[in-house]
Amino acid sequence: MTYDFTPLFRSAIGFDRLARMAGNAANAQAMPSYPPYNIEKTAETDYALTMALAGFGPDDVEVLQEDNTLVIRGSVPENTRDREWLHRGIATRAFERRFVLADHTEIDQAELQNGLLTIVVRQVVPEAVRPRRIPIVTGNGVPGHQNVAASAYAGTQHAA
Repeated sequence: MTYDFTPLFRSAIGFDRLARMAGNAANAQAMPSYPPYNIEKTAETDYALTMALAGFGPDDVEVLQEDNTLVIRGSVPENTRDREWLHRGIATRAFERRFVLADHTEIDQAELQNGLLTIVVRQVVPEAVRPRRIPIVTGNGVPGHQNVAASAYAGTQHAA
């Protein structure tokens, strides 16, 4: 399925990346379900991603932030390969999960405790990106712009 983003481009500026992300999401394959995870909003700008990683240790998991993508990779722990299993219900297979992060998002910390990997994500909007009021200047206040009415008025003042 292909989406046409032409109407968006008629009334918006700088949303190329957003359109690309939406197109990629629409074309993506079904997301894997392993390992299971939760995403929780813990404060106005804070989030927590929690993954169930039973059998994995800190050396078996890699957490990376690549541009606006959070990548979590897990490799099979070495000590489980040489065992003879009678029943194996706890999955410890290799995995890679990717999460798209919003702009101005940073990873605060990652902690593995009791088989749960918790990653704290914070959205930090820089001052330059926050809304700001634009002053409106009248008359000759705009560089390179001359108010014709003000110039004519100034000319009549000198003539009198």
